[in-house]
Amino acid sequence: MSTSSVSVLDRARTRVLAEGLGLEEADILEVLRLPDEDIPAALQLAHEVRMRWCGPEVEVEGIVSLKTGGCPEDCHFCSQSGLFSSPVRSVWLDIPSLVKAAEQTAATGASEFCIVAAVRGPDAKLMQQMRDGVKAIKEAVDINVAASLGMLSQEQVDDLVDMGVHRYNHNLETCRSYFPNVVTTHSWEERWNTLKMVRDSGMEVCCGGIIGLGETLEQRAEFAAQLAELEPDEVPLNFLNPRPGTPLGDQPVMDPKDALRAIAAFRLALPRTILRYAGGREITLGDLGTREGLLGGINAVIVGNYLTTLGRPATSDLELLAELKMPVKALSATL
Repeated sequence: MSTSSVSVLDRARTRVLAEGLGLEEADILEVLRLPDEDIPAALQLAHEVRMRWCGPEVEVEGIVSLKTGGCPEDCHFCSQSGLFSSPVRSVWLDIPSLVKAAEQTAATGASEFCIVAAVRGPDAKLMQQMRDGVKAIKEAVDINVAASLGMLSQEQVDDLVDMGVHRYNHNLETCRSYFPNVVTTHSWEERWNTLKMVRDSGMEVCCGGIIGLGETLEQRAEFAAQLAELEPDEVPLNFLNPRPGTPLGDQPVMDPKDALRAIAAFRLALPRTILRYAGGREITLGDLGTREGLLGGINAVIVGNYLTTLGRPATSDLELLAELKMPVKALSATL
């Protein structure tokens, strides 16, 4: 092991593993710069941190898109933008289909079901569909309902709480300094303000982003530190899966070793947070890398397909969790 990595991992062992405090930005950057031969040691430490501060359980979640495509925003990675020539087109899901998706998700053993809409923020029609959909799901199946509907007003935050939505997802996507390179139709601060309202409402905060958008390692460390400042309950970690027709459609797929460094670094920055495998892990890491990440700090997975891309079969992830003796988190009796 190199001299510099001994230093940063030793500091992490004291600060993160022993004290439960996340690494600060400079040390996060050091982890992201570790030489290849030190990646296993970083992943092992990240796994120890996850086991100590989060436990062995893995939270399993399914997601479904209530409204797909036709979004007015220009997020450069997203094939749901109506501004790009990507093949995704606007589609609405009816309530019976939403309930069926929730039932299928629950049948995998998942405790979490997230309803997603490709919008800048919800209008009155979408909020009514959410109210009807959440009510129908709760009558049909025992599962926690989360939502991801873009930027919110305070009234909409209050409405979601009233519906019984317990967790809200709104990704910052990348660090503040790089955000204008990825989105121009709204600001990083607008997303941050929604997240603060969600936090203040008592709903759980789910906030992550996409690694491999073209950001520097310094900006990747900045992003992890900004997430730590927000203190989200959950961080979904996506790896860019370049989509045809989008401005980032020709961006190369992230190197799997860089992805593993990022997994370790984000766990060491966020020792008590649910760190979830999300989109792009299959194309970036494959089966072996998926296993390494689960043994390197990841403690949640999205099973099945993502919003516009295919994932691994849910059975493959569940079989891997069983093999690794990682129990699936049960539905919380307090929710």
